[in-house]
Amino acid sequence: MNNCHLFPIKHEISQDSGFSLGETPLILPYQKEKTMTTQDQINFDRIAQAIGFIQSNFKLQPQLEEVAEKVHMSPFHFQRMFTEWAGVSPKKFLQYISVQYAKQVLKDQQATLFDAAFYTGLSGTGRLHDLFVQIEGMTPGEYKHGGQDLQINYSYFESPFGPLLVASTAKGICYIAFADDLEVAYAALAHHFPRARFTQMADLLQQNAMKIFTDDWESLSKVKLHLKGTEFQLKVWEALLKVPKGGLSTYGTIAASIQQPSASRAVGTAIGSNPVAYLIPCHRVIQSTGVIGGYMWGTPRKSAIIGWEAAQVNAI
Repeated sequence: MNNCHLFPIKHEISQDSGFSLGETPLILPYQKEKTMTTQDQINFDRIAQAIGFIQSNFKLQPQLEEVAEKVHMSPFHFQRMFTEWAGVSPKKFLQYISVQYAKQVLKDQQATLFDAAFYTGLSGTGRLHDLFVQIEGMTPGEYKHGGQDLQINYSYFESPFGPLLVASTAKGICYIAFADDLEVAYAALAHHFPRARFTQMADLLQQNAMKIFTDDWESLSKVKLHLKGTEFQLKVWEALLKVPKGGLSTYGTIAASIQQPSASRAVGTAIGSNPVAYLIPCHRVIQSTGVIGGYMWGTPRKSAIIGWEAAQVNAI
């Protein structure tokens, strides 16, 4: 599950297929059966369903057999599938997404997360996003008139958490979103850049960025993000890069880190508008109570990512 693969989706889009402001974005044809039936995707859908079921019934503490039945699997096969994906048993994984665990992580990191001495001492694994991801804001000229001068390549990749739509300009990655429905994901991209020109192509910028899901980062070059955002949004997104893999933060902590401690609500809005899933780790921001909270692509997926990262870090 750690390897990323380009989906075998084949269609072409004209270089001149920009969208006018106010138009409904063109939905391109695609071979859905070749993407949605991959075993990795089926497995993750079952895992997300199981996590959602457990969180909805956490007071009842459902047993393995009950959870497995919910996703139409035998307990043995569910345990094996889950362990292959997460690297730990379902029981251990649930500890990593519990409120108690989250509170402990927040307590441990509260005084040290943005302390330079502490942060410099983190391993390359913990500092993956900070070391390898660099944000550059789009200039007004680059985004004038809804991005009419932007040429954007896009493609679909698998990840451990479901399919991704990844898009890039000549300068860097400009958009990543989970793409459970490819038509909806493409329409959202087109809405984000309503007058850009789109070409379906997996370029080197995208392929390099997707190496972040693998265990071999020696071949990973600096990932440049080329983002449309206000100065405040860019500051918030840059602060998110400093939350290490396996770590967690809160809206208040992020606000304090950018010297605006009273701006928690605005920080939450900026985090909610993050245009680059996973690479900008907005999933690591939770409520101060330890509750995981909402996520643009669903709370079960957010829980899955948090637990998966914690299992990887704790296995080192």
